[in-house]
Amino acid sequence: MKPTFLLLIPLFIFSCAKKTEQVSNKEEKPAAELIVQRQAAEYEPQSAVWLIWSPADHLADFSNEEVDLSIIEALVPYVKVHVTTADSSLFIKAKSQIPATYLESGEVEVHQIPSVEIWARDMGPNFVETNQGLAIADFNFNAWGYSDTLDASTQIEEKYDENIAKLLGLPVISTSLISEGGDREVNGEGTLIVVEAVEAGRNPNMTKEEMNAEFQRVLGVTNVIWLKEGLHEDDHTFRGTLELEAGEKAYTVITTNGHIDEFARFVNDSTILLGQVDESDMDDPIALENHRRMEENYTILKHASDQDGKPFNIVRMPLPKTILGKMKPGDSVYDYISTLTYQDGSTFPKGEEITVVAAASYLNFLISNEVVIGQKYWREGWDDDIRERDEQAKAVLQSVFPNRKIVMIDALAVNFGGGGVHCITMHQPAF
Repeated sequence: MKPTFLLLIPLFIFSCAKKTEQVSNKEEKPAAELIVQRQAAEYEPQSAVWLIWSPADHLADFSNEEVDLSIIEALVPYVKVHVTTADSSLFIKAKSQIPATYLESGEVEVHQIPSVEIWARDMGPNFVETNQGLAIADFNFNAWGYSDTLDASTQIEEKYDENIAKLLGLPVISTSLISEGGDREVNGEGTLIVVEAVEAGRNPNMTKEEMNAEFQRVLGVTNVIWLKEGLHEDDHTFRGTLELEAGEKAYTVITTNGHIDEFARFVNDSTILLGQVDESDMDDPIALENHRRMEENYTILKHASDQDGKPFNIVRMPLPKTILGKMKPGDSVYDYISTLTYQDGSTFPKGEEITVVAAASYLNFLISNEVVIGQKYWREGWDDDIRERDEQAKAVLQSVFPNRKIVMIDALAVNFGGGGVHCITMHQPAF
């Protein structure tokens, strides 16, 4: 999800422009020959899951690599895993850390593909079914609203899915519409759910009707549902600090301004899992704002219908308690957000330790063949209320996925970078 990568690679300007409507493959077939029929839902059968090996941690003593390895371990019994590395040194490192038996069996395959950060969901390959087979829908990218489409590192991320298309020999269907995979939920039957604060913010010169038409062209959807806002702790960092319970302030961690995969997910073609704030959390200003937003989204979904005009079954999932952390100079997230200009007029306290809010969510889970990988938060010495909330979330996941194994992992290292398990993975449907 987030452009902490801006710290890692110098920013140069490319003169190349993003292609607007282009379909390309080895035979250079004209665009008119490919018609997108649909994008499969995540809960449908998969042939693989893609994961980017982390080049660096976001916060000292919180290992992204441990999260990578936990995901691989949970997936290997059920689906092939493609791990990509940004360069040759990371390629060697990944192969040395991934269990040799997985590599030798072919259950995990490692590729070297240019990238900067780890958010495979957002700039990774969106596999779509067309009248001529599988293709990849390629959206434009502006670093989640923190950068420009022509910045050097942004361009590297934008071309990540195109490089996978070349590897797989698949055609690419491109659009100038800026959109990330973490803000799109499809049911595989024609319905797409997005967040207005995200999509309209990325494309201020487009109307909803224009965006709907482009979603239909590149994803094959016929019914687009627009929710208003995402979670408060996912607000753009440059908007300013969030108020905490004791009146203190905290920063978000280079977040997306409200990706849908943090709070609303399809679990089958007619059932939506939607975040809900627990009544016991209402003294927390962040939770109170989330309550307002989630109930507004609930009202929208309650009155919405699917592609066939049928209502949805809405199941509520508890949101975790607010998870706070400390960052200081040298932590990659700190070093980046210290450079931002804040819309609320505040000045970043450079050189001082700050409080940050993790992008924590029980809804940022990955669905794959026979398994769902969720997130848990309790650690030794933490409040038992957090452990109880973890257990509640796992129970809800098991109730909506009765035939899948539920594996809850500690992904807090990734949460402190602005995303979660779903954000750093991309599923490839079986076709």
